[in-house]
Amino acid sequence: MDDLTGYVFDDELAIEPLEKLGIAVETLSWRQTSRKWSEFDAVVIRTTWDYQRFPVEFLGVLAEIEAATRLYNPLSVVRWNFDKIYLRELAENAVRVVPTLFEAQYSAENFAAWQETLSSQELIIKPRVSATAEHTFRLCEFDPAVSESFEHRPFLVQPFLDTIVNEGEYSLFYFDGEYSHAILKEPKQHDFRVQEEHGGIPTPVEATDAMKDAASQALAAVIEPLLYARVDLVRDDRGGFQLMELELIEPALYFRMCDRSPMFFAEKLDLRMRCS
Repeated sequence: MDDLTGYVFDDELAIEPLEKLGIAVETLSWRQTSRKWSEFDAVVIRTTWDYQRFPVEFLGVLAEIEAATRLYNPLSVVRWNFDKIYLRELAENAVRVVPTLFEAQYSAENFAAWQETLSSQELIIKPRVSATAEHTFRLCEFDPAVSESFEHRPFLVQPFLDTIVNEGEYSLFYFDGEYSHAILKEPKQHDFRVQEEHGGIPTPVEATDAMKDAASQALAAVIEPLLYARVDLVRDDRGGFQLMELELIEPALYFRMCDRSPMFFAEKLDLRMRCS
């Protein structure tokens, strides 16, 4: 994006490993017009964390890129992952997903119905197209002040899970289909958002077999090859894991949490470029 002030990212850690493999790297905003995308052998989507505000423009630029050169992840994957209604498709394919309702009208009557349907007094409401927890709300009762956020956009409703604040959210990272590393993201005190921009605290962890099984099940539902993927999981009340989100567009990859991950990513990108 044009300005990353206030955001935490570490993509630059992959630049030196890529250069060691003979790949020169330039960092450009998706809005740039000074360079032709055809000048590059490949374009990798990274910190485009404003795309949700300009969805038509963003997808249009990606279409231009893919017409000119290789795009990772490919546009077809981005389009599928763009709208969180993909979670419904995964749930229909036996992936264990956090219970989710897809709605279009925010009202007091509907709010009460959602609480009953999800058997939860406390709800999470967020847009179907969103990033960095923008317009994400944790509510115990209908709040008319929230209406403006959902007046002209479809949204999803989920039960608030105590494990988010009691334990945190796990993220597993995969490059070209192979597991790389994992982290635990905990929200700061008195918050529920795990993003670092909101005070979230990431910690490297060893992924358990149960986590990897849950992640593999979600990834298996994606037919197209993925250069990178982040699988966000939360523990359920039975000790298993449910999918919170499958991040395939612009996830932070937390290279700084695993020393070998920047080179692992670079090798996978190098291999992908040589084979396509």
